[in-house]
Amino acid sequence: MKIVVIEDHQLVRDMFVASCSSIVPGAAVSGASTGAQGIELCAQVQPDLVFLDLVLPDSDGIDLVETIFSTAPRTRVIALTSHSDEFTLHRALRANVHGFIDKNEQPLGLLSEAIATVMAGRPYFSSVVQRLRASLRNDPAAFNKVLSDREQELLQLFGEGLSNEEVADRVKLTPGTVKLHRRNIMSKLGVHSTPQLMRYALEKGFTRIRRA
Repeated sequence: MKIVVIEDHQLVRDMFVASCSSIVPGAAVSGASTGAQGIELCAQVQPDLVFLDLVLPDSDGIDLVETIFSTAPRTRVIALTSHSDEFTLHRALRANVHGFIDKNEQPLGLLSEAIATVMAGRPYFSSVVQRLRASLRNDPAAFNKVLSDREQELLQLFGEGLSNEEVADRVKLTPGTVKLHRRNIMSKLGVHSTPQLMRYALEKGFTRIRRA
């Protein structure tokens, strides 16, 4: 069995590599610290399983999933994240990952269960992710039910506090069109001010506070 761990934090990467080697005797386990290195490694070894960090220094991990599948068609992907929020989960599920592990809450001891479940052809989601899935599924006003893909894209930018003009420049729309989108998004989400919209984007994971 061949396993690739794409994770930029060396301590976490080394722990996953060592744990996978112990859990799957005889497995060839290798690691990469960036998305580019990870894709190159997948092309070389054609892994059976990839552990993919969703926040990498050179790329958005979710954006890499399609490339991984095209590079190594038989591989299965388990997403790793320290940002378990509804929007990240929504994007990961749409990317067809086979599993989703929260690095903050998942005990390392359950890694064996995750590997066995995914390699048996079943999806694996840690407990906090299961709660998020249930929340999205049971909320009739969840963003994935009331907002279009375009509106979700714009909400990420609104959440950063960008003006209509700044957003328009980013997405190549007119400021008037962006203003209309902003109004429609706020109406659909039941928020009544830009600060409320920014708070919603932060709480749901559309926007994250960035370290200086």
